[in-house]
Amino acid sequence: MTGRRRDPLPLGDPGGPPYSKGLLARTLVATGVPIEPAYLLAKRLEVDLAERDARAVSFEHLEERATEMLGEEDGPRIVARLRRFAALQALELPIMLLVGGATGTGKSSVATDVAHLLGITRVTSTDFIRQTIRAFFSERSMPSVHHSSFEGDPALIGFLDQTRNVLVGVDAAMDRALAEGWSMVLEGVHLVPGLMPAEIEGALVVHVVLQLESEEIHRLRFHIRDELTGGVRPMDKYLDQLHQIRHIQDYLVERALKHGVPVIESSNIERATTAALELVLGSADRVQVLV
Repeated sequence: MTGRRRDPLPLGDPGGPPYSKGLLARTLVATGVPIEPAYLLAKRLEVDLAERDARAVSFEHLEERATEMLGEEDGPRIVARLRRFAALQALELPIMLLVGGATGTGKSSVATDVAHLLGITRVTSTDFIRQTIRAFFSERSMPSVHHSSFEGDPALIGFLDQTRNVLVGVDAAMDRALAEGWSMVLEGVHLVPGLMPAEIEGALVVHVVLQLESEEIHRLRFHIRDELTGGVRPMDKYLDQLHQIRHIQDYLVERALKHGVPVIESSNIERATTAALELVLGSADRVQVLV
């Protein structure tokens, strides 16, 4: 059991589902092909099948058409990633993807998007775990969990105290998922490199940290979030503490570099999602080689 959706590639392979233009186009988009060329390629393959009165598309034929339509560089690259998707589907290990980063760097967006692409249905946040802990411990008994990660004097000390408490719940959530053999994507500022396991026996662990290099883009993120949520999370609170938030970001990036955790620049969420997905695929490649 791996706790993720394991759909075979919709190429019409024997024993699998019939060729599906729509499903293949969606899978191609997941590998980085823009929507229009993905649909046109899938449509062309459908025409090829009708002309040959065939039911299945081979990887060789797919690569030929992809190269013809997407170019000598992109065509083979896209097909290679499709092959890796297929290999990942066959991997008998649950995936534990940890998406860290400071407040406002796009963690929840990247985590949700990658989970969807990988077919992982369990996505949770360290903020959710912190909120649960708050329900059981009063502010007097555990004050750090009752404030935002960037609040405190100084902020970094308060953040680390909060992190130590929250990671108790994080460990429990991970243990439960792995005991049941479920894949999970976990995101949150508290996923500090060096405090999280780099490896877990019987699971594929991938840890990344998101970073916004531009302070202006970081500031803009809070304006955008304020508009999208209708002010549910007060923008001024984050803007007033942006210096502290970026101080925590610097700390997380420094820890990531020290412990060999990849840092992804996240000003473009689509590119950040692709980069995180590529890291999962790369980790799966290495596991398959060892196996």
